Order: sequence, then C-alpha cells, then structure tokens
Amino acid sequence: MRPRYEVVIVGPDAEPTPEAASVEAVMCDASLLGQVSRISGPSPELDSVSVLTALSEGVCVSGVDGTVLWANDRFRAFDDQTRARISAVCRRAAQQFEDQMMAQEAAGFSGGRTNKFEVASPDESRFYEVVVSPIRARDTGRLERVAALVWEVTDSRRYQQKLDAIDRAGAELVRLDAEAVRKLHVADRLKLLEQKIVKFSHELLRFDHLMIRLIDERTGKLELVITSGLPAEAAEADLFAQREGNGIMGYVAATGRSYMCPDVEKDRRYVAGASGARSSLTVPLRLHDKVIGAFNIESEQLAAFTEEDRQFAEIFANHVALALHILDLLVVERCAAGESVTGTVEGELDEPLDDIMREADWFAKLADASPELREHVQRIVADVQSIRRKVREAASGPQTILGAEKALSGIRIDPALVGKHVLVADDEGKIRQIIRDVLRGKGCRVVVCKDGGEAIAELISSQAAGEAGRFDMVISDIKMPDHNGYEVFSAARKAYPGIPVILMTGFGYDPHHSIVRASQDGLQCVLFKPFQIDRLLDEVKKALGVSTPSGA
Repeated sequence: MRPRYEVVIVGPDAEPTPEAASVEAVMCDASLLGQVSRISGPSPELDSVSVLTALSEGVCVSGVDGTVLWANDRFRAFDDQTRARISAVCRRAAQQFEDQMMAQEAAGFSGGRTNKFEVASPDESRFYEVVVSPIRARDTGRLERVAALVWEVTDSRRYQQKLDAIDRAGAELVRLDAEAVRKLHVADRLKLLEQKIVKFSHELLRFDHLMIRLIDERTGKLELVITSGLPAEAAEADLFAQREGNGIMGYVAATGRSYMCPDVEKDRRYVAGASGARSSLTVPLRLHDKVIGAFNIESEQLAAFTEEDRQFAEIFANHVALALHILDLLVVERCAAGESVTGTVEGELDEPLDDIMREADWFAKLADASPELREHVQRIVADVQSIRRKVREAASGPQTILGAEKALSGIRIDPALVGKHVLVADDEGKIRQIIRDVLRGKGCRVVVCKDGGEAIAELISSQAAGEAGRFDMVISDIKMPDHNGYEVFSAARKAYPGIPVILMTGFGYDPHHSIVRASQDGLQCVLFKPFQIDRLLDEVKKALGVSTPSGA
C-alpha cells in the first residue's frame, strides 16, 4: 500500500504519537480495536467500535450470505456450533429483509425493522435470543449486511420451563379420570393424590423431606396430611396455626407468609423435624385467598433454597391446595348426593304409603269379626311404618347404621366372637349404642368411649392391666372433637402391636390424613357411613381371622 498511501505501523502496546493521531483509516485485527482508540486518540467511529467490543452481549456483522465479517469478543467466545447457528439465523434474516423490501418497494422501505430469533447451544444447556437488524448501502438503499445482537436467556428460559412444568404438574394433580376415579375406593384416591404430590414435588423442588399439614377449623390444629422422608416422632408433633410456639409451619399457617430458614440450628422458630435437616422452606396452602394449611420442605444442606425456589413452591402449593379441595368435594358430594337421593325417595313414597295406610284403615273396620284379617292389616301397617323409618334412617346419612333394627331383632350368639374384647369410639351416641348392642348380642365384650381422648386413655389403662384387660380389636370414628381416628389407631398399635383397627367416617376434610396415614401403617379397613351393620360384622370377623357365618 505504500506506493499510494503513507502507512504508519504500530504494535498493540505502542504509545500515542502525532502520526498515529492523524491517520484517516485503520486496518487491524478486530480484537485490537480497543487498543487503536488508545493509540490514535478519540474518534467517534473507533469509540463506538470499542463500546461494541466491550459489551457483555455478543455482537456481529454478517453479509447477506451469513458470513461473519466482524464480531466482538463475546461473540467469538461462543463455541463453533453456536456461532454457526447464529450465522444461519443472520442468513435467514437477510432473506426475510430482502423479501420485505421487495414487497414494500412501492411504499418505500424504512429500514428500521428487526427480526427476533432463538438459538440454543448444541447440547441445549444454553439459550440465546438473537435480534437481527438490516444495514443498507448508503448510495442504493439496498440490503448490504445485517447486524446481530446476541444475549443469553438461559436463566429466564429455565425459569419459564420450570413454570410450565409446575403448570403441567398442577393440571395433573387436579385431572380426574372419571372412569378411573369411579373404580377407586376413597382411601385409594387419597393415596393416589399423595403419590402424585410427592412425585411432582421431588421433580420440581430440591428437598430431602416433605410435610403437608391442614388447619382443623374447629381447633386450629395443623393436622398432618402427607409426609415423605420424616420419622414418626417428627410427624406426631402437635402444631397449631399460631405465630409463636408452634414452629415455622404454625407461623406460616397463622400469617400466610412464606418462610425460608437457611440454618435450622440458628432459627428459634424451627421445631425439630427430620434428623439431618439443615435448612427448610415453608409456604402457605391457599384456597381462594384463604390459608388452609402449610407446605414444608427440608434439605440436609445449609441454605439450600433460593428466592426462586420460594416462588416456585408458592405456585405449586396453590395447585396442591386445589387438588386437596377437589378431592374433599368429591367425598362430601358422595355423602350429600346420598342424602339428597334418599330424601327425594322419601318424598316420592309419601303419597303411595299414605294411600296404603288409608286402605289399611278401611280393612281394619272390617277386621273386627275376623282375627285373621286383623292380623294381616296390622302387618301391613307395621310394614309401612318400617319403610318410612328405614328411608328416614338412610336420609339421615352418617348419623346412622343401616339394617341395625333387623340385626338386633334376630340376633344370636356367634361362637367365633364370644369373649372377643372390642373397644368402640364414636362421638355419636346412636352409633356407639348400635355397635355395642350388636357386638354384645354376638358374644363380644365391648367397651364404648364417647371420644378419642377417652379411647386412648382406655387403651393405656388396659395395657397396664396386662393380659386381663387386653383388647382384641378397635373400632373408631375418624372425626371426633378432641382426637382423630389416626391418633386412636396409633395409640392402639402402640399398646398392642398389630391389633386390627377399623375406622369409620361420614366424610369431610379431617379423614384425609387419618385414612392415608393409617393405611400406610396397616389399617384394616375404612367404613363410610351410613353402612350396613352386616358389612361391619363381616369386617370384624375378617379382621379377627374368623370365617363363621355371621348368623351362627
């Protein structure tokens, strides 16, 4: 170039000189543009290049064929395949710009449009957003090059992927396959939901232990619903929805505020959970802005949870609360539907039964001279009264046991049940009385308790009495004012390991934790009120391992 131009050659470490400051053009390696500005002095063109070179985002200029003509340091730091993918994006953008220019030639092309693309690294561990802008020739206005700005969006992409995963998991929690659900027992539905919650929680959140508690609206107690990885002693802790003295879960349930505990040993609110736990994250379970419980996860690492984890846990906890609520509605609806149907049947039967009674009255007037006819009339009246009583019993729902009257009228001693010692706990006096009378009529020794606390005290005292006071079976309601069915179940198993236990329930929210937890620990069966007394007798004999027909 020297025959035509005056050329000044300097190294990258050269000091500024007058000759270097007066140059009209510069040729250098792109990586050294920042040094050129220092050597030759300030220049608008060189300053802008220096800025582009120093950007943390990738910048490149390419020809319309995608060939990269210039790039800053960040762009050159990308791996070869990622750069090739960005080059292909530039080529595609250039073609789009040319098509747009041809379509808009009559109206004139402003040149200010940009196109946006997304590019992933070959292993999809990194994601980039690429915005490509056209560069037109000054003289012709035709597309000459394109400029691309590339910035990494891996974190935001992963955040969105996590949100999408939570949405999918939430949809799966509340998805109800009508045919499959219809075939499942209520306890099986609860187990299925528990398995789903634990599975998705593990996939979405990093933790070693999980616990979900729901608030008992009558007492404020946080009843345990689901656990994973926790020892029995941690699960049995009595906690209430109160700010102080009831651990982090009590605080979260009372305030509705999430709580991150980076070091459990230094947090005064932490109540010992799983051994080895070092940090925890607890978020409220909300249903329509109402706090219904708390969702807690723990890790064996210090400060294992981040602010992002908190956000994800809160979103997922909303799905969990909705799933539990839907399941509750299903079991409550089953009971309500039964009451509604039996109530409707009762109303429909009133007219024909009244008509039968009128006819019976007419025949009764003729029966004075015929004792045989009078006996038949009396039987008709008794049957009508029995029909009405049975329909009313069915309509009364969980407060009754079906078929008890018939069972008591023809009850006989059952040699297989004679001497069996049975504890019955239920806060409904009518239920206690029916079960007591039927089992005693079969030959059992029966102790009845009006609530869970009395039942637990009876179990403890019987254990102290030794073999003479030993119980052979426990039958307990699940939802009682002081202690729930699982607590009675647990006390029975502590007093007499392996003792058969039958739980009864009229549905509602509280049964969830009792059924699931007791089923995990070997619960014999669950009876849903109103049930047939024959079903109870069958389950009692099955649990005791006897097969003599109940009528024996």
